[in-house]
Amino acid sequence: MLNPSGHDHFRTGMHRKMRDRTGPQTKNWLLAGLSGLVISFGASSCSAESTITPSIEPVPVEGPLAFPGAVGHGAGSAGGRGGRIFIVDTLADTGDGTLRSCIEASEPRVCVFRVSGTIRFTGRPPIIRNPYITIAGQTAPGGGITLAHSGGVDGVTPLLIKNTHDVVVRHIRVRLDRTGAFREAEDAFTIENSDNVILDHVSGSWARDETVNGHGDNDRVTISWSIFAEGIPRHDNCALLGGDPSGPQRVSFIGNLCAHNGDRNPDVNFEPGSCVEVLNNLLYNAQSQFAEVWESYGGSPVSIVGNVMRAGRNTGRQAVGIDLERTGSTGQARIFHWDNLFEGRFRDHSPLLASVAAPTPPCPLTIRPIPASETAAAVLAGAGAFPRDAVDQRMVTDARDRTGRIVQYPGDIPATVAGQPYVDEDNDGMDDEWERAMGGEPESFEPWNDADADGVSNMDAFLDAMHRQVMGQ
Repeated sequence: MLNPSGHDHFRTGMHRKMRDRTGPQTKNWLLAGLSGLVISFGASSCSAESTITPSIEPVPVEGPLAFPGAVGHGAGSAGGRGGRIFIVDTLADTGDGTLRSCIEASEPRVCVFRVSGTIRFTGRPPIIRNPYITIAGQTAPGGGITLAHSGGVDGVTPLLIKNTHDVVVRHIRVRLDRTGAFREAEDAFTIENSDNVILDHVSGSWARDETVNGHGDNDRVTISWSIFAEGIPRHDNCALLGGDPSGPQRVSFIGNLCAHNGDRNPDVNFEPGSCVEVLNNLLYNAQSQFAEVWESYGGSPVSIVGNVMRAGRNTGRQAVGIDLERTGSTGQARIFHWDNLFEGRFRDHSPLLASVAAPTPPCPLTIRPIPASETAAAVLAGAGAFPRDAVDQRMVTDARDRTGRIVQYPGDIPATVAGQPYVDEDNDGMDDEWERAMGGEPESFEPWNDADADGVSNMDAFLDAMHRQVMGQ
């Protein structure tokens, strides 16, 4: 693994299977997103907050991790561990072997893919309602999996997690290239009334509302290492982390790229007692607001640390890097903001920010953030669903070179590079050659055994190996 900084938070002992199951490693969390590529970038005018280091002692999530490198409040999600293996071998919407059949099953399950391309839902997309599911997009051959809908139907958010718990989704793209029946209420990803959820290395574009949206009473949610880009005006929003809560929530937004969205990059609006962290994200070409914090639910407690807010062609001089919104305020926010970079000609902070600034995080962070000076290179190298398609490649180039602009209409979904699925004669979801190398028996169905007796199941180790493979590690 290339170490672009010389700091030890890029080092890891994770080569074959995960050894430490006690929680996120605060010095090594970046490895979940890096692909081994370091991208340089140039800055024009650039300002930063105080570099006087406050006391930050992270408190990692306890218990087994969802996968090696899992970070944030949702890092302990069980996903589909121990459950049935569903083989997705068709891009059709309905029937055997479809993603829908895996999503709508009731038992714990892991969705693995033997097909690549675009799954276009012709009716209402399936809703992840039943708990304990892992959607492992990293197992798809070739160019991976993209979700879309056929247009003109109600309920068109292609990936909706609702009234459930223990969900892990990785390496899945959502491209909203067609307009639904209710144009102004169309997200790419929505998490609603759900607990212990991870969206990691996903990509979304061309949403008519939020690209990623948290709604209702969620808790223990991680959104990490993802790309949310090119929202369609007038509601071109990157991320609404919470809406209409009735109690405190724990939410992490870590290592993401927001690009070419007017505002909500991201939006923070939670009740007192919540633990919200916005850490080490690259936020590019916001039109009016980058990070915005509201007080309409009693005053959000939030830590905004190590982020890069970078102007683009649509960023006006009156845009705000960290904005405090007092409209409808019912209580005072507490905002810990430190080591954020503001690159370009716009206002760093709302003038009201000083009145709610906290000297330390309102609640413990789950990781120790890397310096903001290292954030952009890490995010540009490691965010999004891999292998990256042409849309994500363009977003990375735009954010690196300060090119591109907010779009008015969706684009076309790129053609998917074909690929040959790995050989899996016993349909246990794992590559037979990999099983042999690990000391397993490819002719036996044993995804939840532990072939090398290191305390990690075969399937958990295999999914991590496939993640590292698509990341080019």
